[in-house]
Amino acid sequence: MPDSQPQRSGGATDDTTALILSAARLVDGRTVDVRLSGGRIEAVGTAGSLGGRGSRIDLAGYLLLPAPAEPHAHGDTALSAAGPPADGTAETVLRRATEAALTQLGHGATALRSHVPVGDIHRLSRLEAVMQARRSLRGLCEVTTVAVPRLLTGLAGADGLAALRDALKMGADVVGGCPDLDPDPAGYVAAVLGLAAEHGRPVDLHTDASDPAQLTRLAAMAGGLRPGVSVGPCAGLGRLPRKAAARTAEALAAAGVSVICLPQGGCGNSGLRGPAPVQALRAAGVRLVAGGGALRDASNPVGRGDPLEAAYLLAALGGLRPAEAYDAVSRAAREAMGLPEVRVEAGFPAELLAVRGESLAGVLSQAYSRMVIHRGRVVARTSAVREYCDSDSGAVSALPRQGRPG
Repeated sequence: MPDSQPQRSGGATDDTTALILSAARLVDGRTVDVRLSGGRIEAVGTAGSLGGRGSRIDLAGYLLLPAPAEPHAHGDTALSAAGPPADGTAETVLRRATEAALTQLGHGATALRSHVPVGDIHRLSRLEAVMQARRSLRGLCEVTTVAVPRLLTGLAGADGLAALRDALKMGADVVGGCPDLDPDPAGYVAAVLGLAAEHGRPVDLHTDASDPAQLTRLAAMAGGLRPGVSVGPCAGLGRLPRKAAARTAEALAAAGVSVICLPQGGCGNSGLRGPAPVQALRAAGVRLVAGGGALRDASNPVGRGDPLEAAYLLAALGGLRPAEAYDAVSRAAREAMGLPEVRVEAGFPAELLAVRGESLAGVLSQAYSRMVIHRGRVVARTSAVREYCDSDSGAVSALPRQGRPG
């Protein structure tokens, strides 16, 4: 095992569910031991203070963080850019959705929300395939589904409305949709909100509208609904004059909705790309969340499915501080998804990400070696060793431990 990888050492094994993470660095600079048991953080103490039961993993040189979550995935189309455009069979969707979720999990996302179209020619087949992927991934990560009809109003929307009802009966977790595609966006939103209230489901709407009136109306309509409402990617806000964008951001904040931006690019049917104006949203008090969006499909042929890349782009291009950027892919993302809060403190869920590096800014810049923990169990590891050619002999050797990148 390369020495850049977290090392498992011997220890008492009377409690096979317990796991001790030793010598981990926290973002506040402390070096601590963390004991996990029963899917939760049981204790946090100074380095070397937690002994006894359980196996042990040495996290010296690693930063320990609450695990990120992916709030805006498209599992049914992920990884399809190189394949036939019409290849949407249940077997293919199942394979793509599973592989995409494992890719995102490997980067640290222990929970993800997948938007899946319902109605039209595919009816519920894609949703069924993604839900099957969810079942196969149980114990590795949490997958929730968003049912997304194309049309909901008028005669043309009758099929979408029926499909959405059936999707909710089948177990779709969230009522979704894209009001921009419907001839009556307000009527579309009203239908989504009505069904969500009827079934007690959250709402996650995809919009890139650049009409301030439409966004303000959407926010006002959604503001009274509980449990919460998310909208995104809101790339159209970036096309507005600064004052108009600020006023619209204030309306979104007053409504209490979360805005899920996609700094890695657009997705779906929108031709707009790039993130929403994150500074204006934060200044207005909007709960800002960041997701990955399309992952190597027809709307975005590239993508890593890496929440740390989304946070890096928020910091590098959006002007957020590293802590604010990471918050958007971790705490805020989990809150928007209705998941329990995670802190590296006793009593909180053991959903954690260990990344090789000493500071948050450093791991957002280059984070290669990682260990992912879900429900108190290590579910994914990535180790990277960089080698350089000796300038005189031409021999290749590994970079010393202290100089290795994350």
